[in-house]
Amino acid sequence: MALRLETEIQYIKGVGPKLGALFSRHGIRNVLDLLQNYPRAYEDRRAARNIASLQEGDVVSLRARVMSVSSYNMGRSTRKIYDVLIRDNTGQIRCKYFRTPYKGYFERFQNGQEIRVVGKVTNYRGRLEFHHPDLKDVEPDEDLKDALIPIYVENEGLSSAKISKMIQTCLNEVKEWPQEKLPLSLVQKNRLMALDEALYRLHCPEPENGHLYNEFKSEAHRRVIFEEFFWLELYLASKRSGLKSEKGLAFSAAEPSVKKLADSLPFKLTNAQLNSYREIKKDLESGKPMNRLVQGDVGSGKTLVSFMAALKSFDSNYQTCLMAPTEILAEQHYKNAQKQLQELGVVTGLLTGKTKTKERQEILDKLQNGEIHFLIGTHALIEDWVQFQNLGLVIIDEQHRFGVAQRGLLKNKGQSPHFLIMTATPIPRTLAMTVYGDLDVSIINEMPEGRTPIQTRVINESKRLPALDFMVSHIERGRQAYIVYPLVEESEKIDLKNATEEYEKLKVQFPKVRFGLLHGKMKPAEKDAVMTDFREHKLDVLVSTTVIEVGVDVPNATIMMIEHADRFGLSQLHQLRGRVGRGLHKSFCVMIMGYAVSQETRERIEFMERTSDGFKVAEFDLEIRGPGEFMGSRQSGLTGFKMANLVRDFEILKVARDAAFDILHRDPLLKSKENQALREELMKAYGPTALAGIA
Repeated sequence: MALRLETEIQYIKGVGPKLGALFSRHGIRNVLDLLQNYPRAYEDRRAARNIASLQEGDVVSLRARVMSVSSYNMGRSTRKIYDVLIRDNTGQIRCKYFRTPYKGYFERFQNGQEIRVVGKVTNYRGRLEFHHPDLKDVEPDEDLKDALIPIYVENEGLSSAKISKMIQTCLNEVKEWPQEKLPLSLVQKNRLMALDEALYRLHCPEPENGHLYNEFKSEAHRRVIFEEFFWLELYLASKRSGLKSEKGLAFSAAEPSVKKLADSLPFKLTNAQLNSYREIKKDLESGKPMNRLVQGDVGSGKTLVSFMAALKSFDSNYQTCLMAPTEILAEQHYKNAQKQLQELGVVTGLLTGKTKTKERQEILDKLQNGEIHFLIGTHALIEDWVQFQNLGLVIIDEQHRFGVAQRGLLKNKGQSPHFLIMTATPIPRTLAMTVYGDLDVSIINEMPEGRTPIQTRVINESKRLPALDFMVSHIERGRQAYIVYPLVEESEKIDLKNATEEYEKLKVQFPKVRFGLLHGKMKPAEKDAVMTDFREHKLDVLVSTTVIEVGVDVPNATIMMIEHADRFGLSQLHQLRGRVGRGLHKSFCVMIMGYAVSQETRERIEFMERTSDGFKVAEFDLEIRGPGEFMGSRQSGLTGFKMANLVRDFEILKVARDAAFDILHRDPLLKSKENQALREELMKAYGPTALAGIA
């Protein structure tokens, strides 16, 4: 039968209901989905090699025979390393797997079986090996000449060869191709390949361009990557256009309280703080709603800059609110605001879930009649019963912890109030252009004078006991420490130390040390009680999960120990490290790796020893792990990338961004005939309510 783009997958020749259901579980439901299931790599069989000729870093395809398949535990863990020993007539080499690709993967190999191996040669402890190569059956009559074979992501029951066969069937039998939605002028100006040709070439590449396809640099790749970036950037450009067209509050140029605060500080503001405040001041006086993100590393002084913005709001007779993700962080902000702003006449209030009824009513009354100038709190701020007399500025701390809806609820509490968003998660420029494309960005990339650098050390599990002794020696000198675990309780699926069990063991091991336990499954009141005890030095060591990643400020804590550091992202490790080094004493961060981690993982974690710069860490983390770590509900567009990579394809991103902003500048409502398809596609993808500039 003739295939159409919407034809269900089960009706493709050779598929059927059972295989169709399997494809559907992986998001491939029709012919178009299958055509947009792009190869993850290409096997260039012209580069076929033998084992004796291999060198470190080679990406090769070779034929060999299986000699043995074995597995062994990773150190004391129950997790297994799988080892497939292969041989050809020139030598032998091991194929190592630190995780199973899918259930039954290794059971399919028999001793003496001929296979094809495609992968990168790694030097592991002086020996050449493959780590996680593709192993596939060899067809007896397969042709090695001029073949560039697409490799697809495999899942249980769906081999790359099976997927390839289905796609080739579609390419031969499909009677239509996806319609071009980009304006012809845009395609021509950027010299883009036609969409149908690009789709065909990705699955049927020209062998002579093998190196371009494997580096994602072919013209077919450039076309698809450009389009993926373009749709997201057009959406962000439309949101930004809508925000810029709104009428906002114009704050007064006079700022006596801001000047008094700056003059009273016992230290000089850094240039980065001053520059960020100048950008904020300009926005606040512009008469357009400010939507600005302030990025800054832990301890860089973002909060002080936000307090200066709150004072400018106060000087202009407006109220300010600050929303934090946790009660602990809200209380810290409240205490700091009282200390720094009270003498300037600013009345501050604190509103959280645990605020007592009588006290809450008193705060709400004062807020409504304008007696409270600066309200600090948690999600409680967005409740209907919180009413301001004259809200002019909204400050949100750790934006990625809140959704778009919560931001909208705060906006409705004033007449187009200004928004200032703070994050201590440094976001690389590459990602900020997409994640925060609808916001202006200020960066605080300097540390105040006098901050003592944190000494970071990466060690193996075998050095754990000496590290604990080191921690105890600091506790005996009056210091405090954190020990962080990736799990709360024991898991049957993953063999990792867990906070609850290790807490009990540590209490027995070090009876003179006062341990406390903190994790996300505890009730808020329990968490607060433990944190208060730790802050008041009634506890020496806080055994915790990553619940302490943001907002815990205990200047006396000088040791951070992170168990199974290899299970965390680098930006998360950096956030945890930032919990120490906040006082006068030298601080240390010890990252403990589990047994038998791969060389790649080891190099990733050891990067943390070389830099304390959060932006460098974030760039490296993004390069290694992709943008998932930085995504929240407001960044859902990023999940739509099937091929684009924010690091690798940054140059294409810039071109696509410029193109999107240029189109909206010339045709803000996308009303022209040429842009009708853009308008329809945006409405379909994001919905009319999301498109502030177009709806």
